Amino acid sequence: MSTFKQAIKISGHGIHSGAPVHMTIHPSDAPGIFFVRTDIPGAEKIPATFDNVGDTSLRNTTVGNRDGAHVQTVEHLMAALFLMGVDRAVIEIDGPETPILDGSAAGFLDAFARAGIVGGTMRSIVVKREIVAHQRELIKKLPWRARLMLGLHNLMTGRRSNGYVRLSPNDGGALTVRATLVYPEKIIGSQTYQYRFAGDDASVDTFVADIARARTFGKYSEWEYLKARHMARGANETNVIALNNAGDGTLNPLIWPDEFVRHKIIDAIGDMFTSGGFIQGDLVSYKGSHALNNLVLKKLFSDRANYDIIEPTR
Repeated sequence: MSTFKQAIKISGHGIHSGAPVHMTIHPSDAPGIFFVRTDIPGAEKIPATFDNVGDTSLRNTTVGNRDGAHVQTVEHLMAALFLMGVDRAVIEIDGPETPILDGSAAGFLDAFARAGIVGGTMRSIVVKREIVAHQRELIKKLPWRARLMLGLHNLMTGRRSNGYVRLSPNDGGALTVRATLVYPEKIIGSQTYQYRFAGDDASVDTFVADIARARTFGKYSEWEYLKARHMARGANETNVIALNNAGDGTLNPLIWPDEFVRHKIIDAIGDMFTSGGFIQGDLVSYKGSHALNNLVLKKLFSDRANYDIIEPTR
């Protein structure tokens, strides 16, 4: 198990609130990643674990109680912690969101590399049986009015609610993530990207070079709608890829033509790290989401026969 050599300070603003946020990541001897809301007197530690994910409706992953102490948009930070092998830290934060920075994981990785890491390997969670989470399972839990609105939206946009996330066994020692996006917007269309993390320096180098800078994205025409619902108030041209209203281009330059699906790799890895360890298996995300990522973890851990845990030897 590993932690940082020294405390790390990171500041920015929340992508939804737009408010300034300051975060200090402290080294820790206790296993686990925990958040502490310093703006809430007496707030207890918030475990960054899949069974403490309270909300995914804001197109991000929130840990903690939405009506109490919680932290939103933890997935980019969690992905960076995983890539650096850090599974012990206490994160003090003075607001309900992590800093969005440039909308990717790159800024977190840079800060972590400068701080340095001490310790050994993290625990491994070996997938033993195939687990699948389907979007239709999530839809069934929605109120009838929400289901109706989703059906109308799909009818108008040509989208289908047939996404899924699947975890299955592999030869061990690695997490392979294969993500596919299917959007009616011409600039995205159908994109697939695959990344394999084997826990070595080469895997980290590949992530840094090919994935870490991929930014979150959204349609420019949706911004006013989202802001009216207290979302995306901190979004701007430096931290979000903005699709134009026609859907055939972007208002700011892309790093890669398939930057959209590369960002989904960041999201998936960050969500998988709420498992508390290094999941070893094949993850296939077809039109996946934070909600599906969380559901597949809940299904995985619902039966001890689904997985093995290998504790680190040092």
